[in-house]
Amino acid sequence: MRERDNGNLFAVLSAGFPADRNGCCIDAGEGAWYSWDDVERASAMIANLLSRLALPRGARVAVQVEKSPEAVLLYLATLRAGCVFLPLNIAYQAAEIDYFVGDAEPSVVVCSPAHLGWIEPIARRHRVAHLFTLGVERDGTLLEAAAREPDRFATARSRADDLACIVYTSGTTGRSKGAMLSHGNIGSNARTLHAYWRWRAGDVLLHMLPIFHVHGLFVAIHGALLSGSRMIWRRRFDAQEAVRLLPQATVFMGVPTMYVRLLDEPGFGPQACRNMRLFVSGSAPLLPDTFRQFEARTGQRILERYGMSETAMITSNPYDGNRVAGTVGLPLPGIEVRVVDDAGRDCATGEIGAIQVRGPNVFGGYWRMPQKTKEDFTADGFFRTGDVGKRDANGYLAIVGRSKDLIITGGYNVYPKEIESYLDGLDGVAESAVIGVPHRDFGEAVTAVVVARPGARLEEGALIAALRGRIAAFKVPRRVHLVDELPRNTMGKVQKNLLRERYAS
Repeated sequence: MRERDNGNLFAVLSAGFPADRNGCCIDAGEGAWYSWDDVERASAMIANLLSRLALPRGARVAVQVEKSPEAVLLYLATLRAGCVFLPLNIAYQAAEIDYFVGDAEPSVVVCSPAHLGWIEPIARRHRVAHLFTLGVERDGTLLEAAAREPDRFATARSRADDLACIVYTSGTTGRSKGAMLSHGNIGSNARTLHAYWRWRAGDVLLHMLPIFHVHGLFVAIHGALLSGSRMIWRRRFDAQEAVRLLPQATVFMGVPTMYVRLLDEPGFGPQACRNMRLFVSGSAPLLPDTFRQFEARTGQRILERYGMSETAMITSNPYDGNRVAGTVGLPLPGIEVRVVDDAGRDCATGEIGAIQVRGPNVFGGYWRMPQKTKEDFTADGFFRTGDVGKRDANGYLAIVGRSKDLIITGGYNVYPKEIESYLDGLDGVAESAVIGVPHRDFGEAVTAVVVARPGARLEEGALIAALRGRIAAFKVPRRVHLVDELPRNTMGKVQKNLLRERYAS
């Protein structure tokens, strides 16, 4: 089998590396940059180390480290060696890591040096064969061991359906599930986005996302690698630093919170964005108001898209064409999306229903959860996303919320996103979250949690009165709680489970 016929994801990505391997691939600032040849050679050394460990076929490599270029090299090396990459949120604590290590049974665990003291007993208890450390200053036992390895490596042969990564879901409603993604799942999605978003030679990606998540690890990095594009690399998002660096970039990917903070920067405007061709938003809903403010400030429309751990990207607003605020666009090429009612019938335009998806991007199932996998797929092979949405007359998809967030009050269905859209449109409201809390008579009571705009004074009674004239009585929140900010996870998603716990009484 020729190299270009190799289904290994690294072989797919490296096919896009530029002919001149001396150019910059990752610019990490402060004089630290990595050429394409550095990426090729360093990932080969780590892949040689993994191969020398004589790991079983399909061995999992669990990684909980701070963001660094070396963490990307470890990811690429894991693919090259034919192992399965398992990224873990750096914020996870001992009980969570204990669960993931026990569930996935990795042969290798790589952690930050600062976490070794509490991760080592977990690894020992679960009989992990190899434990390494990797720090942000090019330190740790992994690089020390890899430094002794050859810098050439023949990428392992993989079929498209071979397992490449296991990405654990957040587990906000119960036991976390490991989504099994194949080389073909991820590779097909990377190629599709590369074409759909018009990646080109000469693009420069400003990368400020975490890399334990699909958005930062797959969507952003794969696009740059496939087009041979330089990445300006920063460990975390800083709005002032982003404004300084944006003139050097052409592509930026962020979560909605990042765009809100950019708009708060006085120096952010057309001059900072003069070379930009694409701003992408995902991982959480982008408020239409943020979309409009961004366009007014910069002259550019943010491209919002929709994806999941189980599917990578599913839909996208068009690169060429109308980008509609409050929607996540149209199905990507080769991907089928349908919105169905409780009986499985296609919903009419504007009718709310369950979102289901089928395509080469869709995962093979949940790690060691055959029953859950069976439940989440329809008889004709569509994956039940658990999201609820509707389509407009032009086919654009709008996400209404998660099915688990559906509120049933007095026998009526209430979709939180609908109420939030009305609340967010009221004067003085910055953002809101609507949840259901236990109620003696109605089963659940509609409850809103609201953040005011700076300088605005909001009152619970006035907000409720304003909604009464706009929506049906059963949808009007019985209580409105005013807070300084909404709890979010590291990707900017509002943690409604925490709000439900806080206001349950």
